[in-house]
Amino acid sequence: MNENVMFDLSDKLRSLKDEKTEIDQKLEKVKKQISTVESQLLKLMTEAEIPSFTRQGRIFSISISPKASAIAGLKDELHKTLKAQGYGSLAKEAVNPQSLSSFVKEQIAENNDKLPSWLEGLVNIYEKTSIGVRKSTGKSCTTNLKK
Repeated sequence: MNENVMFDLSDKLRSLKDEKTEIDQKLEKVKKQISTVESQLLKLMTEAEIPSFTRQGRIFSISISPKASAIAGLKDELHKTLKAQGYGSLAKEAVNPQSLSSFVKEQIAENNDKLPSWLEGLVNIYEKTSIGVRKSTGKSCTTNLKK
């Protein structure tokens, strides 16, 4: 075995792991900044009653999507209930939050816009409001704001 190759690879691995740690730290910082700026933009758009606008080829629009999570302390009960209702495939050691939100959204749609009674008291329902950003096609009717 060539010791130089082993040492070179170990140095490279350490360097890559250090780089990954730096990137992860930077990503967390950027996520916090995105959250802060998004909150500020949401507030301004809501106060001005502007649901969407186009800027520099991008459409910025308020997006509201329902989210669901197990009520604290009732995760096991939720799992048992999901299994009993025939939705055991959702109940794993941990229910994926996005899967649960999608499932609850479907159940509400299938139950005349109401949470099925068998889920009441087991999940929290809340709306997450965010800003959607996508490329503009130039065909949409949005408010064009100029700086």
